[in-house]
Amino acid sequence: MRSADLLLTECVVRALREDLAEAGDVTTAVALAIDRPARARIIARAAGVIAGTAAARATFAVLSPGSEVWSVEDGTRVSPGDLVCTVAAPAGAILAAERTALNFLQRLSGIATRTAAFVDAVRGTGAEILDTRKTTPGLRVLEKAAVRAGGGQNHRVGLFDQVLLKENHFALARPRGIEDVVRAAVAESARRLGPDVPVVAEARDEQEALACVAGGARIVLLDNFVAGPALAALVGRLRRAAESRGAALLIEVSGGVTLDNVRAFAECGVDRISIGGLTHSAPALDLSLLVEGTA
Repeated sequence: MRSADLLLTECVVRALREDLAEAGDVTTAVALAIDRPARARIIARAAGVIAGTAAARATFAVLSPGSEVWSVEDGTRVSPGDLVCTVAAPAGAILAAERTALNFLQRLSGIATRTAAFVDAVRGTGAEILDTRKTTPGLRVLEKAAVRAGGGQNHRVGLFDQVLLKENHFALARPRGIEDVVRAAVAESARRLGPDVPVVAEARDEQEALACVAGGARIVLLDNFVAGPALAALVGRLRRAAESRGAALLIEVSGGVTLDNVRAFAECGVDRISIGGLTHSAPALDLSLLVEGTA
């Protein structure tokens, strides 16, 4: 896989090309001397957790390699009026980069802020909050970094780095049963990815979950269950089933998880809670760039 720095630069260049095309910022070009040195600051208009500062810095650097940019660190909690970033660069570069830099910061800070809310909600339970692959095409590496900035953990990066067996895999593998499919996948995963990469297997009911355990899955993902005593009891039965095989087991839940019920899920004794909404439904954090005049 390409390095994170290269992926970041590709994302930034692609976003700038989308905004500037071949003509560039025609408004600024006809309104003022674009080489005039200037300063600007980005401030928070709402409370949240900052992420995406590397993308913002890279945006200014691509348009003005000599720009001077300071920012808070990703993961910093801010209140309305707090300073997030300062930049000193030619006026044309600041104004041409403004919207792209803010788009990265606002989008990624929104993800970090939403993630932090879930992490705060389960604090003290031992459950981890994880993301999913429900990300914006082309921005996954940045959005998963934003989840980490908010205190969450990353699920697999893509289809290439971990086996996650879902209902469609089991459906297409018939007539083989779930246990046989999981067992074969565990052996093949160990050959391809190494024995330390755990196989995740999704289950929709207790029977499927027990079959996943019997097949050797090290993580069982309970999909669309309801938080409450029945789930807590199932978690206990699955752990005992794994212990009877001398196997370690992590139990994950996903589907239907909200801020209102995430702690109830965590208190059922699960280890992991994966939430697609961390990335696909996070509202942007309100930030603003203000030009302060000459540098």
